[in-house]
Amino acid sequence: MHRSPTAAEVFKDRFETKSAGLYSEKPVSVKEISWADVIAVMEEEQRIELSKRFPELAFQKKIVSLNVPDTFFYKQPELIELLKIKEQELA
Repeated sequence: MHRSPTAAEVFKDRFETKSAGLYSEKPVSVKEISWADVIAVMEEEQRIELSKRFPELAFQKKIVSLNVPDTFFYKQPELIELLKIKEQELA
């Protein structure tokens, strides 16, 4: 819950970003998936879930699993540093 909003902020200087969740009150939608050129997820399980929910769209998108565990709080310095390293995987 804290990783994606932090990632959106870290990546915003290099990419146009949006943060969306799979299991939130307002989960990611077809509109958001369609908007994205590259979709970064925090865990491989999220990439698989996106492919199940949006099979046709997911096939057309580059979905990158950053493998960032859900052990951080929002804007935690260690999370920010890890995301800066992972940002290179999106290029």
